[in-house]
Amino acid sequence: MHELTKNATLTGKVLLDGEDLYSNKVDPIINRRKIGMVFQKPNPFPTMSIYDNVACGLKLNGVKDKKIINEVVEGCLKMASLWDEVKGDLKKPGMSLSGGQQQRLCIARALAIQPEVLLMDEPASALDPIATQKIEEMIQELKKEYTIIIVTHNMQQATRVSDYTGFMYLGDLVEFGETKQIFENPRNEITAKYVQGQFG
Repeated sequence: MHELTKNATLTGKVLLDGEDLYSNKVDPIINRRKIGMVFQKPNPFPTMSIYDNVACGLKLNGVKDKKIINEVVEGCLKMASLWDEVKGDLKKPGMSLSGGQQQRLCIARALAIQPEVLLMDEPASALDPIATQKIEEMIQELKKEYTIIIVTHNMQQATRVSDYTGFMYLGDLVEFGETKQIFENPRNEITAKYVQGQFG
């Protein structure tokens, strides 16, 4: 998405499987198939049904076999802990779901393309505690099969769902390590002050 932003600049590298994602030699369309994105605010496609929201990535990638599409839609809705709530009403608009359900629908949509990495930007920040718990439980299950990178300002959430934590401050990566170490024994003074609540 970065290259679509007018006057945007970039320094450094973002590596996936050893390849710089911003290299001129890398096809961004192929990389978009490797990386699933879930935004802070749920963003189901407004004119599409629950089913079509999940199936659209497959169809855009040329999958036409209805049986395969049906299997992927069901499997992804199950992985997103949404299947039992919507299986009888897949033609219902995605926007008709609650906020927490919409976010899980967006996660199912991201999973449908079988990404290597799932990026989640504050996936529960707009949700109530019950919906947040469902998202966190789903992350615990999904991380068994996917690499998940989650951005969160909620320190308790970071301790609950992550194996490793990177603390960023003013655009710089200050410290990276196992989550337990970052929160219990930070090596950097700025990290220590943040996790102790001295600023936030």
